[in-house]
Amino acid sequence: MKLLRVGPKGQEKPAMLDAGGKLRDLSGVIADITAQQLTPEGLAQLRAIDAASLPEISAPGRIGAPFSGLGKFMCVGLNYSDHAAESGLAVPAEPVLFNKWNSCFGGPNDPIVMPKNSVKTDWEVELGVVIGSKARYVALDQALSHVAGYCVVNDVSEREYQIERSGTWDKGKGCDTFGPVGPWLVTADEVGDPQNLSMWLEVNGKRFQNGSTRTMIFNVAFLIHYISQFTTLYPGDIISTGTPPGVGMGQKPPLYLKHGDVVRLGIDGLGEQQQTVHAWDESLLD
Repeated sequence: MKLLRVGPKGQEKPAMLDAGGKLRDLSGVIADITAQQLTPEGLAQLRAIDAASLPEISAPGRIGAPFSGLGKFMCVGLNYSDHAAESGLAVPAEPVLFNKWNSCFGGPNDPIVMPKNSVKTDWEVELGVVIGSKARYVALDQALSHVAGYCVVNDVSEREYQIERSGTWDKGKGCDTFGPVGPWLVTADEVGDPQNLSMWLEVNGKRFQNGSTRTMIFNVAFLIHYISQFTTLYPGDIISTGTPPGVGMGQKPPLYLKHGDVVRLGIDGLGEQQQTVHAWDESLLD
């Protein structure tokens, strides 16, 4: 299934794409696509629906984040060896973990609003893994059974905040609008092997990132297993699994986003995002 939410911020209604690519209204069946709806029981309820029997949404307007009730927004750094190299950092012996703050969570085409005076806002196309059942000290061979689905994430990053201002990476990762997710959540059964997905990102029509989840250092199953040793994962948690090379910081010379830039990105089978970059404008946040 491909699940999504459409409508103005705070007024999104649940929807799904049918087999023919038509958008169907789920609001007569469920009030919203919540974290609890992503559990095995919740997804089974949706699979039992004849999508063709649902009303078609012909003019959806804005696409929101694909579910509400986000739990943790966890990220993995330097999970592609060639990205580590372009960052001037060693390949990690264990996964590098950090968090994006939940207030950055947004729709796939919502604007990116750079923080005040930012000059090093960067892009990162990533595979997002959405948890569907509680995972604590999970065995490696059971890890993928805890996945509800997958989605596109742009791990927008302010490199000065992340690298030059001391402390953890989090301060450069969780700024408002820095977590576009979607357009859809594609359930795990439809995706199949998460380690065989091509991914790309363009800025103003120029391709900067071309990669594949095949080249991850730590694969999705291992990441779920590993993270569950440190914290319990719950339905509605996201793990953003790292980016391939081609980020702005890695260009020679480095190239960062500026007001008016248009970012497009996508992952095979998971859809595409497009964001316009804005200088600080608080009116675009709410």
